[in-house]
Amino acid sequence: MTAPSSRISDRIGSIAESATLAVDAKAKAMKAAGEDVIGFGAGEPDFPTPDYIVSAAIEAAQQPRFHRYSPAAGLPELRRAVAQKTTRDSGYVIDGEPLAPANVLITNGGKQAVYNTFATLLDPGDEVIVPTPFWTTYPEAIKLAGGVPVDIFAGPEQGYKVTLDQLESVLTERTKVLVFVSPSNPTGAVYSPEAVREIGRWAAEKGLWVVTDEIYEHLTYDDAEFTSIAALPELADQVVILNGVAKTYAMTGWRVGWMVGPTDIIKAASNLQSHATSNVANVSQMAALAAVEGSLEAVEKMKTAFDRRRRAIVSGLNAVEGFSCPTPEGAFYVYVDVREALGREIGGQTPQTSAELAEIILEQAKVAVVPGEAFGPSGFLRLSYALGDEDLERGLQRIQELLA
Repeated sequence: MTAPSSRISDRIGSIAESATLAVDAKAKAMKAAGEDVIGFGAGEPDFPTPDYIVSAAIEAAQQPRFHRYSPAAGLPELRRAVAQKTTRDSGYVIDGEPLAPANVLITNGGKQAVYNTFATLLDPGDEVIVPTPFWTTYPEAIKLAGGVPVDIFAGPEQGYKVTLDQLESVLTERTKVLVFVSPSNPTGAVYSPEAVREIGRWAAEKGLWVVTDEIYEHLTYDDAEFTSIAALPELADQVVILNGVAKTYAMTGWRVGWMVGPTDIIKAASNLQSHATSNVANVSQMAALAAVEGSLEAVEKMKTAFDRRRRAIVSGLNAVEGFSCPTPEGAFYVYVDVREALGREIGGQTPQTSAELAEIILEQAKVAVVPGEAFGPSGFLRLSYALGDEDLERGLQRIQELLA
């Protein structure tokens, strides 16, 4: 028998590490070693989870019924609450009726919702249009499902938003899914209501599924408004919404997300999850229930802080020679064009790529940022402003001094 060429399967061996988590892990390792590192890498609010949500978790932990297995698709009360919340906030209805619990699958964080969705929708060779810059997990989840990610890059000159002409240019007979994200990670771009409707109608006319990530729905600024592509009646039977509590309620560690869509898709994805992980931790689900059913007052306070930091980071980065930082309209990221900073000496080195520049900034300024290669083409940096005001100010100062 011929020995296998690798101990790791080709499928798993081909997965790229999450660049955002890798940067965050390196920054934390340097901190643990005693270095004063400031992290702009992970998209993680610095606020504690609101008290009323924590209290709900404590109460749940004391109830023996939550010490047992529960339905793989999620606690019925949470599925019902998410269905009601999605109909309310996204305007998503099917056949004119509000969503039901059967339209909802509760997942272990948003990433499992992403994986479940593509695994359920795709057959080998199916193509998925992925507007770029993209969140680093989308193409990896697509490839794991046997699909083929098809990137289309929208640069800062068009507000990091793809056009219908671009979408049309990559459409083939193998195209099955369009990924649509607004507000966007990594760019903070928010599509106008008119653009959302235009793209949604195009997808419906072409018979495509739309997978829309709405996890930053409550984080928009200035005059920008969140508009769900799922609200288009013609897309009702061919759309899946991805969402969760992580970003809105500062609950990244609680690991509760969901996918919402037609009942046949949700049932199939639930079957997959029953074999992969079974139910999400019940205590976390009850915390998520308190979040979804509760007031957005705490969220508005966090949003006020994010807005203040947004303005500060845009101003600070635009003061750096060779940096051009558009003002984001949503989420809590800036996506900086650093192409004019490449090719010149910085800290005794001459970076040719944004990955090399990010490495220099980390090693010499002790500031962690994520290079554009994680999200698409080189020449950009993503910085999260979901960190404390003092750290943000110190980090900007270090970057400015290094690139002066």
